Amino acid sequence: MKKQAADKPQRNKFMTPFGKYFRYLDKIDRGQRYSKEFGSIMILSILEEVGEMARAYLAEHGRKKTNLAAQSDESYEQELGDILLTILRFARVKKIDLNERLMYSLKKIEKRRAAPKK
Repeated sequence: MKKQAADKPQRNKFMTPFGKYFRYLDKIDRGQRYSKEFGSIMILSILEEVGEMARAYLAEHGRKKTNLAAQSDESYEQELGDILLTILRFARVKKIDLNERLMYSLKKIEKRRAAPKK
């Protein structure tokens, strides 16, 4: 017997793998995330954090080992955490199910690897 739509459990944002982060973000972003500009601010923040991660990575592993300013800032691992957090914030504002999107992307990569272009 098929389950009816009413029989399906409601998916709660706190039941996803990202739920504990969303609980923190509910406190941090209270009142801000519904503003018109918040999504744009998050996009710019992602770009800023990617730049900071690149600078930190190059300071440690790249051609700019003498860049003292980059070396005194956070490590690229810490910057990666900032990027992920900003992506979570953006996804929450835009009501994007990250678990669903990540699974879709993983399957897309898997399909490409199984049938590479000639």
